[in-house]
Amino acid sequence: MPTRYRVVVTDYLNDELGPERVVLAGLAEVEALCARSEDELRGRVEDADALLVYHYITIGPATIARLRRCKVIVRCGVGYDNVDHVAAARRGIPVAHIPDYGSEEVADTAIGMMLALTRGITLANTLLRTGRAPWNHQAVVPLRRLRGRVFAIVGLGRIGTAVALRARAIGMEVIFYDPYKPSGYEKALGIRRSNTLRELLDQAFVLSLHCPLTEETYHMIDAGALAQMPPESYLINTARGAIVDSRALLAALESERLAGAALDVLEQEPPAANDPLIAAWRDPTHPAHTRLIITPHSAFYSDESILEMRVKSATAVRLALSGEPIPNVVNQPVTG
Repeated sequence: MPTRYRVVVTDYLNDELGPERVVLAGLAEVEALCARSEDELRGRVEDADALLVYHYITIGPATIARLRRCKVIVRCGVGYDNVDHVAAARRGIPVAHIPDYGSEEVADTAIGMMLALTRGITLANTLLRTGRAPWNHQAVVPLRRLRGRVFAIVGLGRIGTAVALRARAIGMEVIFYDPYKPSGYEKALGIRRSNTLRELLDQAFVLSLHCPLTEETYHMIDAGALAQMPPESYLINTARGAIVDSRALLAALESERLAGAALDVLEQEPPAANDPLIAAWRDPTHPAHTRLIITPHSAFYSDESILEMRVKSATAVRLALSGEPIPNVVNQPVTG
């Protein structure tokens, strides 16, 4: 059967697209555009029958308005805040995401970041490498035993749940805030629920973020929220950068109210060269140099997880092009 459809990978992937071509064999041609901004899509996606979108770019109303044949937009990942699913719904285009891949990797990363901070691993490595500390335990004084300390989670979805189980296995007391989680879920996990964010923050020795970026969660962790956390606590963000007000975070690190923070996500990725938080992180004289861990939005990644994501994303496209139900659709397309 001749190929009928054109499928476009908008960004991130820059290889032979083997997994996508295997899944879509005989049904569609697949092309990688390697775009780094939405403007680079102009004139290249208008006749696409499906878009596979990663996290380097945004798909806004202007791009969606130009799509003449698109039957589905798949956000190849968990978060879908970089695709205007409301505008897509108005055009009758379903937007799907892949919420069930990479949970283990992100959870492992969050716990790894927590251990690197709370056990002084990053601090000792940096100070000893630069000759700024004695070659003994004084390099990391003071540190607190983790057993019994409060590990606080915002957002108890797939990843938040996986993190909760890991933190509990270490012996920490796990509490969470998620107003959208049905009552009783905490009993199955042996953890506690906080009824308000403030109640959660008041108790957090470690605060780990696992919620989506929405109008409700944008800058949820601001100066006021950070001030609610106990002195010398820790912040972990493997969710979305804009959940945290980066300027407020920088101030909390400068004042040493926070003992440390670890970020896999930033408000702008890659960050601007003059970003104050990045400048402080790189400055050996700034407290953030030893108190802040930054990774390049890589918590999701393993060889196995990226293959799983690619296959599931391409499978969603195949279902859409074949007229079959699409899993994990996040909008309600308007038809007729």
